[in-house]
Amino acid sequence: MDSISAVSEELAEIEGQINDLFRALSNGFQKLEKIKDANRQSRQLEELTDKMRDCKSLIKDFDREVKSLEGGNDANTNRMLNDRRQSMVKELNSYVALKKKYSSNLASNNKRVDLFDGPAEDNMEENVLLASNMSNQELMNKGNTMMDDTDQAIERGKKIVQETINVGTDTSAALKAQTDQMSRVVNELDSIHFSLKKASKLVKEIGRQVATDKCIMAFLCLIVIGVIAIIIVKIVNPNNKDIRDIPGLAPPAMNRRLLWNHY
Repeated sequence: MDSISAVSEELAEIEGQINDLFRALSNGFQKLEKIKDANRQSRQLEELTDKMRDCKSLIKDFDREVKSLEGGNDANTNRMLNDRRQSMVKELNSYVALKKKYSSNLASNNKRVDLFDGPAEDNMEENVLLASNMSNQELMNKGNTMMDDTDQAIERGKKIVQETINVGTDTSAALKAQTDQMSRVVNELDSIHFSLKKASKLVKEIGRQVATDKCIMAFLCLIVIGVIAIIIVKIVNPNNKDIRDIPGLAPPAMNRRLLWNHY
């Protein structure tokens, strides 16, 4: 932290925010291990995901600032900053891996899919009683009918499975497209955020320069006002010896007085 502060205060501030998020992530995953309720686990994972997203954004800001300062630093400083950025990325990736692990476990525990319902015992007993009162031909016809119904049920099940696969494929493609779009939006927002920071710095620097220019102009105005005041006093009272003659003013005034006396 101290070495980065010597390079840039803004880099040190970003690093401090990232370290705070890393501590929050570490505590959050430790807390997640103790949670048994699936709903609470899901909410905790959402909060940790938001923190990881913020951490990713700050690491991008850190990387941009390092690149902007790269030309003014020596090789050792640039190497130190790049190593720090890589360590941040590795630590964030470790938390991302933990998040995927807990998400997978949560999904597998919640997966309960029943495609077909088994026959009830009452229906089976009823079929046995009916079969005992039927002839062989009737039994064959009933069996064929049941087989046809079973085949139709299997075909319907196949259609349902295929439709489910198609819906899943379309949903996956739509989610991927939306994810890519969101990633582009996030990157654009990060770039805009970084540009706004740079613009704010530039505005502050311009403000300081304008304030300095105003002080200089005020000082010049005071000098000009003083000179004008001296000129006015010299013209009104040319015999005042306390004020030294200003070059170019005294001789013309004396010439005008001599010319007046002559006439």
